[in-house]
Amino acid sequence: MKHTIKTGLSFGLTSGIITTLGLMVGLHAGTQSRLVVIGGVLTIAIADAFSDALGIHVSEESESKHSEYEIWEATLSTFFFKFIFALTFLVPVLFLELQTAIYVSIIWGLLLLCILSFTLAKEQNTSVARVVAEHLIIALVVIFITHNTGEWISVTFG
Repeated sequence: MKHTIKTGLSFGLTSGIITTLGLMVGLHAGTQSRLVVIGGVLTIAIADAFSDALGIHVSEESESKHSEYEIWEATLSTFFFKFIFALTFLVPVLFLELQTAIYVSIIWGLLLLCILSFTLAKEQNTSVARVVAEHLIIALVVIFITHNTGEWISVTFG
């Protein structure tokens, strides 16, 4: 796989999972509203995908070792993968009871993260268990913190 596409895929997938799950869990804990969660996911899919794509664009430019074509390829692939993966979290929210949809989304996100982590570890010939555990722990910390933050906001301002 080309470096630019791999950059977009790995960054877009990881960011799509962590950001979208964090937002969904926090909004659900704070509002219990399907409408708010759907709005949050769509916002992440659009605004954060553009933001991440621009971040990759500037990062690749700052390295001064990529062609303009490679920079734009990484930029567009980051946007595409972040956008698509963030939108996949809408499926359970649209078709399941909200609490169930949140659990399904967490499982879906962690499964995708495990697959990506496993693949990266194998490609780099490093410890699969260490890489998968490291990435899962970070995701679970984000889920825990955003859930508790959502509950705190609900109690404090609700």
